[in-house]
Amino acid sequence: PEAATAAIKTEDVKPSAPDKKRRTGSSGPSEVRVLHILRKHKDSRRPSSWRTNNQPITITREEAVEELNGLLEILHEDQANPENLIATFKELASEESDCSSAKRNGDLGFFGRKKMRPEFEEAAFGLDINQLSGIVETASGAHILLRLE
Repeated sequence: PEAATAAIKTEDVKPSAPDKKRRTGSSGPSEVRVLHILRKHKDSRRPSSWRTNNQPITITREEAVEELNGLLEILHEDQANPENLIATFKELASEESDCSSAKRNGDLGFFGRKKMRPEFEEAAFGLDINQLSGIVETASGAHILLRLE
């Protein structure tokens, strides 16, 4: 009975070679990989989008958040099935995101701490794998995140 409840220590588990740099310590992962959808608004840091040939964005912050809430409703329908959630997220990111990462289905790749804006980093590192965020607001605009790894 005692052995069944013993915790496995991180150092007892030998990660495979590619995972060594992403080892999870007591403070969480050193890197995460997320998909994201960015909706910029007129008060964003750079209020233009590659989707509109860099024309100025005129929607308000509230309108951007409202649009993302609509996308969240669609994503929540697939939340029980991670494969469907990822596929739907990638499709929406490629069609709806104002970030150039839309060309990669919203994939930002792996990044470590202090590489993104603090609010974005906090949300990304706070998610579990295959977990969807709520709306995260930064100076760049409003985002939805999905942690992959």
